[in-house]
Amino acid sequence: MATTMDTTATMTPAQRLRSIFSGSVGNLVEWYDWYVYAAFSLYFAEVFFPGGDSTSQLLKTAAIFAVGFLMRPLGGWLLGRYADRHGRRRALMLSVLMMCAGSLIIACTPGHASIGIAAPILLVLARLLQGLSVGGEYGTSATYLSEMATRAHRGFWSSFQYVTLVMGHLIALGVLIALQRVFLTDEQLREWGWRIPFLIGAVAAVVALWLRRNMSETESFERSEADRSNDHQRKQGTLRLLMQHPRALLTVVGLTMGGTLAFYTYTTYVHKFLVNSAGIASETASLINASTLFVYMLLQPVVGALSDRIGRRPILIAFGVLGTLCTWPILSTLQDASSPAQAFWLILGALVIVSGYTAINAVVKAELFPIEIRALGVGLPYALTVALFGGTAEYVALWFKNAGLESGFYWYVTASIACSLLVYLWMPDTRRTSLIDRDPA
Repeated sequence: MATTMDTTATMTPAQRLRSIFSGSVGNLVEWYDWYVYAAFSLYFAEVFFPGGDSTSQLLKTAAIFAVGFLMRPLGGWLLGRYADRHGRRRALMLSVLMMCAGSLIIACTPGHASIGIAAPILLVLARLLQGLSVGGEYGTSATYLSEMATRAHRGFWSSFQYVTLVMGHLIALGVLIALQRVFLTDEQLREWGWRIPFLIGAVAAVVALWLRRNMSETESFERSEADRSNDHQRKQGTLRLLMQHPRALLTVVGLTMGGTLAFYTYTTYVHKFLVNSAGIASETASLINASTLFVYMLLQPVVGALSDRIGRRPILIAFGVLGTLCTWPILSTLQDASSPAQAFWLILGALVIVSGYTAINAVVKAELFPIEIRALGVGLPYALTVALFGGTAEYVALWFKNAGLESGFYWYVTASIACSLLVYLWMPDTRRTSLIDRDPA
């Protein structure tokens, strides 16, 4: 019989920390591989799509970036279902294996000059495979970290999902900066150097797979498995069972919409925005992007710990209000930034606001669902929403720019955050109503 006891109470702090590290390091590698594509697209766009100006080439690579997102719902469903039936650990191992394969394909695929149309086709296939991987990684990782954490510090520990997510992006940018400034010339980067980070990612994924082999399953899942009947085991992780929680599903969609669009705008697209719209040199833009992301990464556990004290809902509302009021002023000023320092402070201010969503969104979603449907409930609706809003952020922004209506994108982001704000005002505070507290104990 389910109780509201802390299901991690029998674990020592060292065991819990080791489990969280094992879950997080694979998440870091996954997101490094995912973001390397965005970080290096300025260099390999012409390899796969020769001809046309830089904006049109970037549009094509951004379209493939978006295509990868279209596979994330399928990954959220397949791996979420697998995690709810067979365990979080097994699903996390499978996701990092798929990411490794996708990175190897990109690293080894010849350019358009060598194999013609097959080059962009293989690029698409690799991104589809990586999309499956990331789609399953998010929901399973969020579930794993939330179930591993203690009740009093759940917001803090689960925030490390975005610490490692941002760290993966940061390492991708670090590799870019190192290759740009130390090891290779611009010509070498465009010819063959862009393949190096994908090879690094594939090797790192093998290491992550080894680490995840030795990680512990969550006690919540193991105890739930012991309590379930054979009939119940056949139903867990199914769409039919998920549809019995319509309010939780709609809440995940609504709270994700504005947050994911803002996140991808200020972490992924902003590098191209600084180069393509603000006229800042690519190397300088990389440094600005990396330095703001570093501070942003450090903010995640601070905001997560704050949510353990004051609740999740006030922090989400703060993001919604500030994001609605400040998005247009920040982006319009950034477009005409007079110096790298001004660009740095504008982006950092935006990321401080976005932290109100990113630091706690994983734990909020995990707290909405019962254990038998948690990984699927977190992963599938989140992946659908990210595919529609986060994955298309670059493409929509570049489309507006190409049409001569760049400020239209600023209003689009503002409106999306405002819609999410309505959800934050309507939803309960999951710190008090968490279904994780009702797991078998």
